[in-house]
Amino acid sequence: MFHMRFLIAGAGAVGAYIGARMARDGQDVTLFARGPHYLAMKERGVRVLEADDDFVVHPEVVDDLEKAGQADVVFLGVKAHSLAGLAPKLRPLIAAGTVFVSTQNGIPWWYFQKHGGDLEGLRLEKIDPGGIISSVIEPDRVIGSIVYFAAEIAEPGVIRHIDGNRISLGEPDGSRSDRIRKLAEILIRAGLRAPITTRIRQEIWVKLLGNLSFNPISAVTGATLVEIARDPDISALVRHIMEEAQTVATRIGIELPISIEQRIAGAEKVGEHKTSMLQDLESGRPLEIEALVGAVLELGERLDIAMPHTSAVYACTKLLAKTRTQR
Repeated sequence: MFHMRFLIAGAGAVGAYIGARMARDGQDVTLFARGPHYLAMKERGVRVLEADDDFVVHPEVVDDLEKAGQADVVFLGVKAHSLAGLAPKLRPLIAAGTVFVSTQNGIPWWYFQKHGGDLEGLRLEKIDPGGIISSVIEPDRVIGSIVYFAAEIAEPGVIRHIDGNRISLGEPDGSRSDRIRKLAEILIRAGLRAPITTRIRQEIWVKLLGNLSFNPISAVTGATLVEIARDPDISALVRHIMEEAQTVATRIGIELPISIEQRIAGAEKVGEHKTSMLQDLESGRPLEIEALVGAVLELGERLDIAMPHTSAVYACTKLLAKTRTQR
């Protein structure tokens, strides 16, 4: 069994769930959190509620990254819009071999690192303003991941696991490195499914296709996935947004292994589910608009691809987020 020192930088629902599972398996895990959630985990440990399981673990918990010390693997558990603010504070964690696992939705800041071709090293301002993230985390330190499970903070210190247990892992250069295999083995031992993909960017786009369309539309309308998919006018809008995104993906060398119809049918099957963006809106949290939508529009603009449907929904969602916070 491999032992590494793990830090969960942003132990919200997803981060704390991953951390708790690894801690239960005996891994050395530190959680970084703030406020009542930090205090509850510090005092009482992390409680995980699952359909058939309920357990408590007591990993180390800090509210200041300076206290965390250096780590072998840092899971970046914050939402994409919080990453630029967190990045400068990550410096004290970095040792010679430290690896950072990105778990953010949308296009990640490292997307064009080790990409090859004309766009190698391209930085998108919407997700890495001024290069603040890439200046701290060197390309060689990145492992990409895509999270396919839902969890929520039921109350401070208590994580309710709702469904799913898969986290896909991928090296930006598409290799099956020793470090990614070790990481996958640790996550599998902790009870997660952790497949290694050699095509992480393709998988990013498959998930993004749904997030880019369903998430902002759900925030603007208040509708669930099935309501959006079954409304003829709105599902036509979803299709247009997906087609615009697919044009961008194709231009940067991504062949999507799934059709737009399959993607919409997949979302409909999830049923009466509120997207994460709608949940964030209802809870008064900031929305992941830039990583999910703004970055794709920025890319479209660079490539001279018209994206009128995506732009319209983006503008409405941004204004909604702004007016909500002002009230």
